[in-house]
Amino acid sequence: MSAAEWINTVVSGIVLVSAVLFVVTYHLLAPWRSTAMGRHLMLFAGAIGGLGAYTVAIAIVGQEGSAAAVLRIVRAILLLLIAGLLVQRTVMVIHVQRRDSKGDSP
Repeated sequence: MSAAEWINTVVSGIVLVSAVLFVVTYHLLAPWRSTAMGRHLMLFAGAIGGLGAYTVAIAIVGQEGSAAAVLRIVRAILLLLIAGLLVQRTVMVIHVQRRDSKGDSP
């Protein structure tokens, strides 16, 4: 692997570890299932961690072969999940802004 590939793999590993630490900590310390934002944060952290895991795994497996093809499909699914979560985040912002503009904020 080139220096750039090593850097990409190491940084992706750091993202993976950071995401896992967040998910475990948030799961243990917060009632994340009770709010839309909590569920959103867990899914988003998991998806970003999944992308980090993909980069590390593809560096280990290589770019060719059936394992690489499966990993690319998993990556596409993760990217679709992230796109959906960004749409959800946008809708959440719109709802909060509408509520606040009506003077209904707590």
